Amino acid sequence: MNPLSDRINNLSTSQTLAMAALARELKAQGKDIISLSLGEPDFNTPDFVKEAAKKAIDENYSTYTPVEGYLELKEAICRKFKRDNNLDYTPSQIVVSTGAKQSLYNIAQVMLNDGDEVILPAPYWVSYFEIIKLSGGTPVEVPTSVDTDFKITPEQLEAAITPKTKMMWFSSPCNPSGSVYSREELTALAKVLEKYPNIYVVSDEIYEHINFSGTFCSIGSIPGMLERTITVNGVAKAFAMTGWRIGYIGGPEFIAKACTKIQGQVTSGANSIAQRATIAAVDADPSVLKHMVDAFHSRRDLVVGLLKEIPGIKINVPEGAFYVFPDVSAFFGKTLKGTEIKDATDFSMYLLAEANVATVTGDAFGNPNCIRFSYATSEDLLKEALRRIKEAVTTAEVLA
Repeated sequence: MNPLSDRINNLSTSQTLAMAALARELKAQGKDIISLSLGEPDFNTPDFVKEAAKKAIDENYSTYTPVEGYLELKEAICRKFKRDNNLDYTPSQIVVSTGAKQSLYNIAQVMLNDGDEVILPAPYWVSYFEIIKLSGGTPVEVPTSVDTDFKITPEQLEAAITPKTKMMWFSSPCNPSGSVYSREELTALAKVLEKYPNIYVVSDEIYEHINFSGTFCSIGSIPGMLERTITVNGVAKAFAMTGWRIGYIGGPEFIAKACTKIQGQVTSGANSIAQRATIAAVDADPSVLKHMVDAFHSRRDLVVGLLKEIPGIKINVPEGAFYVFPDVSAFFGKTLKGTEIKDATDFSMYLLAEANVATVTGDAFGNPNCIRFSYATSEDLLKEALRRIKEAVTTAEVLA
């Protein structure tokens, strides 16, 4: 008899974390692994943010925090939403959590009943599917491809809606594809949603500042969408604060109150020092991030250029985040140096074994034809990783 719950037995392990753990294990064994699996900036947290944290320690911010976050931080988040996203929120509509992942889990727990359907444009971030499933919801995947820059159309959205549809979740810029929806594209999706006023939207904007398109639009800023959109963000990616564990939402007040209620029974308020540091981060002009964004932009161009030189790999040009999501289906059914490649998982594991490069299978993101590379590492390592990959897959059999 298995003493563990059906809930945990039916939950899948995060493929990104699993691949990162495997890469670390192989490194510990002495193998020269280049890991392109984790989505973590390779920059340091800005000094002015660290100074704010030091000041908070000196000022003894060491007691329990309000469940929904410090008022000063919520006010700063409201200013940030207005400045960067043209979103008008009040502090009562903001909830600060222990990372954006908890923000998403809170939303699913307070919004979904058993059988409620959630539309997921695929590819999607790995945890969306499992969080929705864990909360009783039914994920409804809407496939896209490299040929459409991994974006869904209004027609696809309309076709996916049923009487059971409760929500749509998506990210822009997208993890894993790097796709960025334009205002025009979001307006077209909002036109469809106008006909279905009971459907809520979760807009994950954690990568908004790592954006090479020149513009960014929050779907909540489209007329008629603010009242039905929960905007999720945080400081992990743009400010290189992954370990500080601060995420937040802005949304309808009744949803914010519900998220506070559940958080009060699970983790209570987020870390006090990290919250004080986050005030400095969200109040900062986004121009302080230019050096990091420029570096990612340069790496994007490097990686896309090198991938285009590898026969069999099909790639588009992502407009944001720090990922590429090439289609590798041309290798399916082939044998590479004695290894049969049946799917993206086989291909990803082959690269780990043959090239000593860790990637993540697209199966984890709802697209079985692709794999994800993170280019959040140095250009020298990226060049070496792509050299190894090219050598591993460029064989006479594949080129025939």
